[in-house]
Amino acid sequence: MTMRNCLAKITLVLCCSLPAALGAASPARKTASKAAAKAPAKALSPPASLVRAYRQAPTPAHRTAVEAYAHAHTQEISGSLALLGLGVAEYEQRDYASAIAVLKRARDRLPKLADYTGYYLAAARVELSDIDGLAKDLAPARSGGEPSPLAAKSWLLESRALKTTAPLEGVRILRGHYAALPQPEGDLRLADCYQAANDLPRAAEFYQRVYYQYLTGDAATQAAAALVTLRDTMGAAYPRPLPQQLLHRADRLMEIHEYDKARSEYAALVAGPPVLEAEEARVRMGEADYSRGKAAVAAAYLRNLELTAPEADAERSYYLEECARQMGDDEAMMAAVTRLSGRYPKSPWRLRAVVSAANRYLLVNRADAYVPLYRTACQDFPDDPGAGSYHWKVAFRAYLDGQSGAPDLLREHLRLYIGHATAGAALYFLARGAEQAGDFAAARTLYARLSSAMPNTYYALLARARMLRAEVAAAGSSASEENFLASLAWVAPKPVTTAATLSTKARIERSRLLRTAGLADLADSELRFGARNGGQPALLAMEMAGAADAPHLAMRIMKSLAPEYLDLPLGGAPRTFWELLFPLPYRGDLMLSARERHLDPYLLAGLIRQESEFDPQAISQANAYGLTQVRPATGRLFARQSGVPRFSSRALFQPGLNLKIGSSILRSMLDQNGGSVEQTLAAYNAGPHRVIEWLGWRSYREPAEFVESIPFTETRNYVQAVLRNADVYRRLYN
Repeated sequence: MTMRNCLAKITLVLCCSLPAALGAASPARKTASKAAAKAPAKALSPPASLVRAYRQAPTPAHRTAVEAYAHAHTQEISGSLALLGLGVAEYEQRDYASAIAVLKRARDRLPKLADYTGYYLAAARVELSDIDGLAKDLAPARSGGEPSPLAAKSWLLESRALKTTAPLEGVRILRGHYAALPQPEGDLRLADCYQAANDLPRAAEFYQRVYYQYLTGDAATQAAAALVTLRDTMGAAYPRPLPQQLLHRADRLMEIHEYDKARSEYAALVAGPPVLEAEEARVRMGEADYSRGKAAVAAAYLRNLELTAPEADAERSYYLEECARQMGDDEAMMAAVTRLSGRYPKSPWRLRAVVSAANRYLLVNRADAYVPLYRTACQDFPDDPGAGSYHWKVAFRAYLDGQSGAPDLLREHLRLYIGHATAGAALYFLARGAEQAGDFAAARTLYARLSSAMPNTYYALLARARMLRAEVAAAGSSASEENFLASLAWVAPKPVTTAATLSTKARIERSRLLRTAGLADLADSELRFGARNGGQPALLAMEMAGAADAPHLAMRIMKSLAPEYLDLPLGGAPRTFWELLFPLPYRGDLMLSARERHLDPYLLAGLIRQESEFDPQAISQANAYGLTQVRPATGRLFARQSGVPRFSSRALFQPGLNLKIGSSILRSMLDQNGGSVEQTLAAYNAGPHRVIEWLGWRSYREPAEFVESIPFTETRNYVQAVLRNADVYRRLYN
């Protein structure tokens, strides 16, 4: 059977178990979903909408509207919240006198938000140099049952106020609460106080901490300016920055691709005293040349370096390996790997070189070269975070080639790396091997555990499909496999409970008050702070996401605060939890476009979730637009056949039109790939020419073998994620 026919056949097995009208919902549900998709943004409460308007456009008319609302609702909490929102807005507009007047009116009427009224009142007073009784204003932020998000900022604010009158007291306060201070603001404020106290060496020390660790932002700018002044003032007494600081700043410049600036900073370090960091800087001058595409120049420079520090020499060898790899010189690449293995067998630079060389051979399907290298990496560096990936490359290739030791390698992988992302693949292919050997009981036992333990993964989806096959469905369980599975160190996810703790309830209540006051940003900060400080992250995420202005924003909130959601079964969390993570806006248009192009609508939804997270205004680095991420040139080619006669690039930002065009492109690509979803998705992400190359590497027995053989991690993960998304959408909405 050809690869194309094989993939198409398996795909049909997966899809044909669905109803013929994929995703057909009840008429009532269709109507409700369509109305929700077309509905405007969430309506805000009156004070929230008025304050929000004033913060966005601080006109007299908008201010008058907020003031009028507060006056009309003097006896209600909403009126007090309007005053809080107005006071914060006045502070933001630098009308500090008005802010003080408004916040004083709100202070005693909002006991549950006393830290907010007190902090902004104190902040406005500091701006006017009115600091008598400042500690009293800030006291609510530092006391009470639950810690306040403003506590650390309150110490910064008080120290700022003390800078001119009692700078050493400001130093004492900051030192006493140093661990809680936000950085780099904490170090900047300490430096300011030391400078005000005329302790210039200490001031220089803390300004240097900021300058050499942070490249951008107000704190970095202020520290740079202050250091220039101190350098002129102190002359020869100015303390030279530590070599580690100089090296760190240059390394940070490399991270943001400022290679010329980084090279200059390395050169400045080399020109100083002969320290270990200077030798590392010499090597990294060559790295800067390599990183900006001058591999030959970098290699010549690195070869001629005379180094005494072993770690610097190991790093030099690694970059010689990288230069050789970039230039396609495999002999020189492996010579550098061999040198590292002989001289620095335990160096992390050796590990990096071994893995880099292995990756080079993986991209060209040289198993004879990459398997020994990956085996070396996982055996010699078993505690490295990437060891699971290295071991998996060895185990999977053994399975792919039908080696007799493959089952043992797969079992070893599960014993050593059950918590690694590759464990699902290992469990699936172990089951496939058992199925191919006719041991259907073992296969069923392994598939069942995969489906229950890793329910929202690509391989669990495949396992459920395999369990529908007659031989597997009719089999019993395998005692030996049950014993093996019981021996593994599974980590069971904690279900999301809807029962909120007192701490979580308090955070949610405070966030709702802040949101009603038109301070959505502070409400979100309150919830994020709660998630880090004793609250229930999933419930706080649901609260914040539920108030988001758009589905894609809600999804990002959920991902950030509940990152392990895929480990949960669908029944392990409330339905709202899943709908926020897997939203289906524009459902009517999506279903229509899918039906017109004979597509699985949940596949289309899964693709959109991975491409744009349902952000209709999304623009990628490759200049692709909208929900399905279509490039304008491609959109123009498909527009007419999609029923979009008058096309412009802006049309791709309209959800309905983007769905029409994107679904036409997907349909065309599916047809070109013989209906294979896996091939199509790989081509969608990496391009059709690469897929053709990968298909030519061998004859794959099933789509999963092709997917797992994709050498690009991004593309392999993309294919699996889209299909996983589609499966979750199908189970949620079908």
